[in-house]
Amino acid sequence: QVRLSESGGGLVQAGGSLTLSCAVSGRNFIGHDMGWFRQTPGKERELVAAIDNSRSYYGDSVKGRFTISRDYSSNTVTLQMNSLKPEDTALYLCACRTSYRDSRFNPSEYGEWGQGTQVTVSS
Repeated sequence: QVRLSESGGGLVQAGGSLTLSCAVSGRNFIGHDMGWFRQTPGKERELVAAIDNSRSYYGDSVKGRFTISRDYSSNTVTLQMNSLKPEDTALYLCACRTSYRDSRFNPSEYGEWGQGTQVTVSS
């Protein structure tokens, strides 16, 4: 059974930085796109960043501020978040893509999810 475990969330002031990590166990994730989504109450789950084996992709609201990376040796996916804004406050979830029929920005493409880690940015 695949398990995705996020860590690194917390409280930070606007303009600060946080690094989120997602540890993948139970499966070697080579060949699978990985993504970081975020969710706030009453809103749809939003793709923040995704990565395949050669490229990374970002939501418009985080381009230039966030960086996604993956380490195959340790089966981890990292999201470096800089210049954080209060509107970045959300539950951040790591996900493994299991379908390739639609856009990678569609949460339905991802069949495996972690529990999430809370990020709170104060103004």
